[in-house]
Amino acid sequence: MLTGAALAATIAFGCAAGVAQAQTAERTYDNGPVWTVGYVETKPGMFDEYMAYVNGPYKALQEAAKKRGDILSWHVLAVDSPREHEPDVILLIEFKNMAVFDRALSELDKDTVNAFGSTPKFNQAALKREDIRILRGGVTARELVPLK
Repeated sequence: MLTGAALAATIAFGCAAGVAQAQTAERTYDNGPVWTVGYVETKPGMFDEYMAYVNGPYKALQEAAKKRGDILSWHVLAVDSPREHEPDVILLIEFKNMAVFDRALSELDKDTVNAFGSTPKFNQAALKREDIRILRGGVTARELVPLK
């Protein structure tokens, strides 16, 4: 019986020491900006038409957010030799933090109207984009920045 109590005490002490050690360890990173990555497969013969959209309304939306300070940078990548049903365009957006995702819809509507003319025109443009591309998914991830 005494051996069981000693074993339990040893396990408890070891667990407590491990927790204390974890709490005193210095963090080597901090939260950085937030990235969204969008994967787009343009339909056959529609790459240039999709890129015209990217260089037009899409660019206007990103630049408005950048001017507001919500976006730090944005990039468009072309995939070299994509396989069937894989993206040939990758859209990267670097947001300053997660808080920018909690903006009022009325504020975002202003950017949409500036880029497309009106909300109904935005909706029509979204339908038209379905004729030229297929969304192949995406991801939102926070960058971890090493501490110096």
